Amino acid sequence: MTGTPFRDLTTLVDLGDGRFTATIDPMWTIGPKVHGGSMMSLAAVAARNALLGTDRPESSAPPAGGAVQPLAVSANYLAAPDPGEVSLTATIRKRGKQVSFVDVELAQGDRVAVRGSVTLGVPDSEVPTYATDTALAALPAEPPSDAVVLTDDHPMGRIVHVSRGCDMRIDGSSAHFLTGSQGEPEVRMWVRPRPDDENDADTAALFAIMAGDISAPVTMNRGLFGWAPTVQLTTYLRRRPTPGWLRVMASSAVLGGTWFEEDHTVLDSTGAVVVQSRQLAMIPR
Repeated sequence: MTGTPFRDLTTLVDLGDGRFTATIDPMWTIGPKVHGGSMMSLAAVAARNALLGTDRPESSAPPAGGAVQPLAVSANYLAAPDPGEVSLTATIRKRGKQVSFVDVELAQGDRVAVRGSVTLGVPDSEVPTYATDTALAALPAEPPSDAVVLTDDHPMGRIVHVSRGCDMRIDGSSAHFLTGSQGEPEVRMWVRPRPDDENDADTAALFAIMAGDISAPVTMNRGLFGWAPTVQLTTYLRRRPTPGWLRVMASSAVLGGTWFEEDHTVLDSTGAVVVQSRQLAMIPR
């Protein structure tokens, strides 16, 4: 593994006319299938490259095209691809002074897996005019010594292969399923990209988008195990993350007979909200 596993994932081969290819390493999977948040990041970078071009700046410089980033990525999941080569097709719908819109399809072979819409613009960088405290703000900015570290030999790490490409630590007091008990459908954790990924401004933003789908399904805290397929996911990048640990909270208000929603909130090391997401998923059978 290189020192930039997430940058490797989000580095596309430009075929021209808004067409790209990417190679998804098996580490970016949950079980045998590609992680949904990783595909969101691929759709985001394809849209950004189509809009701004594929020349990447040096890691110490501002992103190409000023500070334009994927502000919102909304995706429908049509199929679950395997790791390996995928193709992406980006179609610019509007190139605006403040807001641009790009549609993206991610396919494997002749099968479309994700159909998404990406909104691009400049994220907030100033102090918010109003912000309310979230429950996540009470979580320490850095994982304490008793946080559960996901490693290859941890039972969860054997399934959540994404932990091989970044540092993931779970607040054990929220992950009741780890001890065979049940609790509220809420999981809290810390994630951080590898140092060289974190030091690249564009990669760090894409990683934050991926973190909007990083948690294990909160249904597990209610004793509902198994694959909980995401049907639709919308992720907002509110601002570019400051280097350091990201705090993540995943929660649900309603677990239905077939469907449930799962919300992610992601704070950076300063406590600023950098990502918010909501997905519609299916209850594990």
